[in-house]
Amino acid sequence: MEMSEKATVGENDRKRETICIFGTGDFGRSLGMRLLQSGHPVIFGSRNPQNSTLLPSGAQVLTHADALKECKIIFLAVHRENYDFLLALSNLLDGKVLVDVSNNLRINQYPESNAQYLSQLLPKAIVVKGFNTVSAWALQSGSLDANSQVFVCGDDDKSKQRVIDVARSLGLTPLDRGSLQAAKEIENYPLQLFPMWRLPLAIAFGLTVFFFVYCVVIDVIHPYVTKNRDVSYKLAISVPNRIFPNVSLILLSLVYLPGVIAAFIQLHRGTKYKRFPNWLDRWMLCRKQLGLVALAYAFLHVLYTFIIPTRISVRWRWIHSMIEESKMNKTMELSKVLSWRVDVYFALGMLGFGLYILLGITSFPSVSNAVNWREFRFVQSKLGHVTLLLCTAHAALFGWDRFLQSKWYRWGLPQAYMLAIVIPCVVLVLKLIQITPCVDRMIIRIRQGWERIPKTKQALV
Repeated sequence: MEMSEKATVGENDRKRETICIFGTGDFGRSLGMRLLQSGHPVIFGSRNPQNSTLLPSGAQVLTHADALKECKIIFLAVHRENYDFLLALSNLLDGKVLVDVSNNLRINQYPESNAQYLSQLLPKAIVVKGFNTVSAWALQSGSLDANSQVFVCGDDDKSKQRVIDVARSLGLTPLDRGSLQAAKEIENYPLQLFPMWRLPLAIAFGLTVFFFVYCVVIDVIHPYVTKNRDVSYKLAISVPNRIFPNVSLILLSLVYLPGVIAAFIQLHRGTKYKRFPNWLDRWMLCRKQLGLVALAYAFLHVLYTFIIPTRISVRWRWIHSMIEESKMNKTMELSKVLSWRVDVYFALGMLGFGLYILLGITSFPSVSNAVNWREFRFVQSKLGHVTLLLCTAHAALFGWDRFLQSKWYRWGLPQAYMLAIVIPCVVLVLKLIQITPCVDRMIIRIRQGWERIPKTKQALV
């Protein structure tokens, strides 16, 4: 008798809760299939149960009213425009958990969220927002092939927890976003197109256009106007290979500039308990994306550099130089200074690019989650500034003493690399000031909670 009772208890523990789904579209069918695979009994509510032939095998199909009598959790997979049919079922929804999985066509399409509207429409039901950030494809392919995060919000904690438990049973990762007030943000989330990438991509695009026009003027148009030389072939390789390293270097410096600015703001205020300006907050939030875009430009620079020896114009220049030496019966002597300069130039470039790749790898969640905060900060901050220093020195060695020679100032314009190293040099100088013992000690004290007492308060004391 005792053994049979224990067996019955074990079966009840393993039995999953019956789930009702209103909506037989792609998402409803995919959700039903995933629930069945996870051991949940599934009942579809339909206006025409006899005509529902595309639903997953193993699921029951009943009318809306009959389905509600069998379940306590209902997933509503229909658009907001079709909510009206629920009014006739309001009594049957009394105390039931109604999970709204809908999305809109546009951000902020309605004054209130769909979940809040549903809560007003059916005050007897307990509305929970969730599963709208998971696609039908993600439910079909599994968590290994798609995003598995599920945002959940609702005013009733117990009902919200039941929905979270269902999400976990499907192998998804639920995130509690609080009350139903957060539903609008959750509904807007799937409609956003790379929100954290817009500013970095806009900056990269602006810098690319600027340096393209600038390099075309001094490298293509200037020789044609002053010497009647057509070097338009440089537009394919030479000009882009000037743009990529310059933009990459500036973007890398923009990754570390907001942190330096934030430190000096805290020094000026004497406290960490005041918000930074909104523009600085936004800037700091997109530093990862800035760094990855910078790495992409650095990759392009490396690829373009590899093909330089195979270019016809370069090979012609080498052959022409050897022919001229043969005609003059002279051999150019090896310059040790030039040899050192070129070797160090390439060495710094390779070391900088290697650290560049390390920064990019450690920024991925799968890698950053495997290291502790101190290790992550060491790579992203300390090695990041070393990377910036190496890449800046690489660019400076490329120019060498050209900034002292007037012939390189075509129409009075400096070379592109001279413009590109301005911001990195500013960042490195400010960082050097910041890491001096007296300044660094004060920044550490402020970030540990110390506050400078204003002079007015000191006078009162």
